[in-house]
Amino acid sequence: MRPPLHIPDLCAAHAVILHRPHTLVQAIIRQLTAIGLNVSASWPELGPEALGADFVFFDVDMGYDEQFPWAACNAPMPLIALIGSEAPGRIEWAIAQGSDAQLLKPVGDSGVYSALLIARQSFEARQRLQAEISDLRTRLSERQTVVQAVTLLAASGKCDADAYGHLRQLAMSRRETIEQAAQRVVARLASERGSNVYRDNS
Repeated sequence: MRPPLHIPDLCAAHAVILHRPHTLVQAIIRQLTAIGLNVSASWPELGPEALGADFVFFDVDMGYDEQFPWAACNAPMPLIALIGSEAPGRIEWAIAQGSDAQLLKPVGDSGVYSALLIARQSFEARQRLQAEISDLRTRLSERQTVVQAVTLLAASGKCDADAYGHLRQLAMSRRETIEQAAQRVVARLASERGSNVYRDNS
């Protein structure tokens, strides 16, 4: 079952419109102002101040990578693509930027509010997914470290079960996690191995 949709309070949020001067920009500004957002427009590039924005609208038709002060698909806020031309290359570029919602040109007197909500929801879902992936990678790395520590301890003549038990005892004695104990064991044994190699080569 999906959790209930959270509708954010958009009042006092800051939106930046990256688009050349055009009546379309004025139409978007009117809608955003009516919703309660603070709005600024920029062209041809976003300045560093845009890093503090809550939303960025950007022109797909004349857009290019260097307009953004962050790497593609790594925006720190929701992006809303302003699409006039549906040429495949332009759509592909918009997707590559990590756009979270879209508005088709010409923009009339509606559509901005729903684009804001969809963009916010999509952005937050992507952030949660990235956090989960990062957590899984960290846990996988930690497990590999535990396996490496057990293998190194077993090399001194212990069986795997005894080596793992020894690792647990090390963790308990220091009141740390088994992963932290494994990192210490791996670092210590790697250091000792390096010292031995140095002595052998001396």
